[in-house]
Amino acid sequence: MRFLIRANLVYETSQPVDLLLQIEAAAENTQKLHAVEMTFNSGTVSNIIEGEGGLGTRRWIQAGSGFECAYQAEVDVSRAVRALDGLPQTPRVQIPAEVIQYLMPSRYCHPELFLDFVAAQFGDLKGGTLVDAMRDWIYSNFTYDSAASPAGTTATDSFNSLSGVCRDYAHMLITLARAAGIPARFASVYGPDVTPQDFHAVAEVYLDGAWHFVDATGMVQPEEIVRIGVGRDAADASFMTSYGWMGLIEQTVDVSRITS
Repeated sequence: MRFLIRANLVYETSQPVDLLLQIEAAAENTQKLHAVEMTFNSGTVSNIIEGEGGLGTRRWIQAGSGFECAYQAEVDVSRAVRALDGLPQTPRVQIPAEVIQYLMPSRYCHPELFLDFVAAQFGDLKGGTLVDAMRDWIYSNFTYDSAASPAGTTATDSFNSLSGVCRDYAHMLITLARAAGIPARFASVYGPDVTPQDFHAVAEVYLDGAWHFVDATGMVQPEEIVRIGVGRDAADASFMTSYGWMGLIEQTVDVSRITS
């Protein structure tokens, strides 16, 4: 499947600002990029670095008077998707070094607070069957509500309010999976059916020696996800982190299918 992605960002600044930008679709085995265009307003200086875990591209930006960015790309996604139900957990003693960090607490995800809940709610379920049950629990019990989720919201906050946006759904699933001993990480992505259309967030879980996408909002299927980058949680994979004040003027994202 090929997707056309467009993203436009327009922000005002009160003084020159450094920022870390991550909005480009990752070039990887399951994603092939075509017709990529990325432009900035005059006076912007860009330094390209790789994303967390070597996935995707980030840019250090020095923005002067205001910041404007336009990004467009066509992306072919050819991802083999396995049903989670029945996939075994990777034994802890076989988890590789680069995956261990995704078992640990992080800024927005504190699995140590959910050990009793996971045991009581999901019983003896294991592996992919357990992850499916966790996803279904979040989908059934949470209300999608942008007003319920300020920037500092943790998975614990979301659990208490049973509401949030895509990043909160992802954080909740990551937290529950880690509490069950399943490595899980945050993925910033694009998806064609995200409503309202914007930069999207999903979880990835490590089962049977590989990573698998899970979207607890139910908006995007794994075979149609376009990965931007990954991290322990949103702090590692935010589409933009600024080191100075920036005021939003306009921001649009559009993702559409162009071939099947």
